[in-house]
Amino acid sequence: MSDLFDHAMQERMKSEAPLAARMRPRTLEEYIGQEHIIGAGKLLRRAIEADRLFASIILWGPPGTGKTTLAQVIANQTRSHFETLSAILAGKSELREVIDRAQERSRLYKQKTILFVDEIHRWNKAQQDALLPFVENGTVTLIGATTENPFFEVIKALVSRSRIFQLRNLNQAEIGVLLDRAIADPERGYGTRRIHLAPDARAHLVDMATGDARNALNALELAVESTPVDSDGVIQVTLDVAQESIQRRAVLYDKDGDAHYDTISAFIKSVRGSDPDAALYWLAKMIYAGEDPRFILRRLVILAGEDIGLADPQGLVVAASAVTAFEFVGLPEGIYALAEATLYLATAPKSNSATSYFKAMQSIEQEGAGSVPKHLQDGNRDREATGQGQGYLYPHEMEGHFTPQQYLPRRLLGTYFYTPSNEGYESQVEARLARWRAAQKLALGIEQERHLPDLPQERINDLKRNIK
Repeated sequence: MSDLFDHAMQERMKSEAPLAARMRPRTLEEYIGQEHIIGAGKLLRRAIEADRLFASIILWGPPGTGKTTLAQVIANQTRSHFETLSAILAGKSELREVIDRAQERSRLYKQKTILFVDEIHRWNKAQQDALLPFVENGTVTLIGATTENPFFEVIKALVSRSRIFQLRNLNQAEIGVLLDRAIADPERGYGTRRIHLAPDARAHLVDMATGDARNALNALELAVESTPVDSDGVIQVTLDVAQESIQRRAVLYDKDGDAHYDTISAFIKSVRGSDPDAALYWLAKMIYAGEDPRFILRRLVILAGEDIGLADPQGLVVAASAVTAFEFVGLPEGIYALAEATLYLATAPKSNSATSYFKAMQSIEQEGAGSVPKHLQDGNRDREATGQGQGYLYPHEMEGHFTPQQYLPRRLLGTYFYTPSNEGYESQVEARLARWRAAQKLALGIEQERHLPDLPQERINDLKRNIK
């Protein structure tokens, strides 16, 4: 009797489930999109159709692209037993129960087990490590689903034992097919009801869904369920209804996830690349999605020093002023400080010569720190007894406020860490510094110059980590 009630409850839940859940494709033929991985003749499609999913796979893509749906299609297609865990809700104990059942099933019935782990990136390293041995020995074949980059969020051992398939946002034509199918389907959709989806309303839903099938179907459901029938018994989904049903365009932006880092990366690279229009676009996306403006301002201050530098020394002043102005004003008017700093830096001449600092740091790291020359030492402590500071020439007493004397340790004379660019203000520095270096070389008898090459960004990042 309990089985009968359980079955009745499951059937009722299916009928009462949201439209997006009811309309999930059950077969590959019903599945929409992702032709690059499950189109005719593709490896994954062949494996699913032949029920030969021997290797574990990880499905990576934005929300609403069909990761869970594809896993369910595989479940419908395979003769293996299919188990499901949500990494949000399940931990090691639930995983242990699944493994125990899989081992018993293999021992008694020679039946394989496919384990689908939704949101696998939510499991910590220890939880993922607990799964690893059973993927390695074939106790389970893993299907992991994640919205985050698995190369960062899934342990390397699991990634190396899995095929990664990246799913993309659906295009507008594919979203349109899903909407039309939901309206026409008499079993799971609205095929038993008279619905007229106006062309401009349909276009609006398609456009505003931004490639997310679930978002589109949720909006359609809200539009249909909230609209009364007219005098002819038809539900008229007009543009006004569609706009009310999906008022705000969904923006994929998780502050701890890939979209966050990808968007700030695009913003920084647009400013660095002197494209103010792209910079404003990515700025607007971040603010629209709820990013903390202080995070953006911190990155602008860093960028002003790293990428604008002495080509326009005012860049750092403007960025720092934007921080102060925003703290004083706040949102929404504080956006002007953000926008002005973004535009100023994007349109300023560029120089990354400040990274010359890391050449000096590398020199100390590799060659050790040199002693301070006697004449540069502090003479206020014991000048007479030790000779500290003696022989120092005060530049402001000299013509042009410059005198060519030794400032580096003797073994480093002729070493040049800083190479000014010929951009903006720094082009003036370039000419002035060339004169000073020539005079110093002559006065100190420097025979050989040592210009250090620029460091690759990876090496600079390494050196940054050593800054205490």
